Amino acid sequence: MIYEKQLISQRRYLKILKDSEKKKKFYRDLYTATMIGFSVAFSVLIGGAIGYFLDKWFPSLHPWLFFIFLFFGIVAGFENMYRGFKKLKNDNDKKT
Repeated sequence: MIYEKQLISQRRYLKILKDSEKKKKFYRDLYTATMIGFSVAFSVLIGGAIGYFLDKWFPSLHPWLFFIFLFFGIVAGFENMYRGFKKLKNDNDKKT
């Protein structure tokens, strides 16, 4: 009788532990995916802002610096996205 109760409580504990590990993995993956999106957006914004302010500081007829730094921001954003998805994939491969 006591053994059966212990066995049932151990099974419940293992089920709760397994569910909490799934939740942790879900929230970790959600955090990584969110950070990927933010890094892409902020890279583009920062690149565009640097180019905009450099064009204001060095006036010219065309906003070349804005487009150059916007391009750098886009490239940096996609590089961060690639690294983030690679990290997400490696984490999922290790866990499964």
